[in-house]
Amino acid sequence: MEHGKSRRSPVHTPAYQYLLRRLRKARLTAGLTQVEVASALKRPQSFVTKSELGERRIDPIDLQRFAKLYDRPLSYFLPRAGR
Repeated sequence: MEHGKSRRSPVHTPAYQYLLRRLRKARLTAGLTQVEVASALKRPQSFVTKSELGERRIDPIDLQRFAKLYDRPLSYFLPRAGR
């Protein structure tokens, strides 16, 4: 990488921002609080908060666990090709 040029973090790409919005929307639609999600996943609340805010990169296995808990297919969280 050239000095002075910053590389855009994948967390801040439009596609990843889409995933973050859908993650929060799925939780709210499921009627769950972050505390309830954390308890169900046996993780601290900060895990859920940081995942939704993009402060923590979401592992594919974690995404699968969120999807199952929210009763959503994995495709719900991913933008369509070309988006």
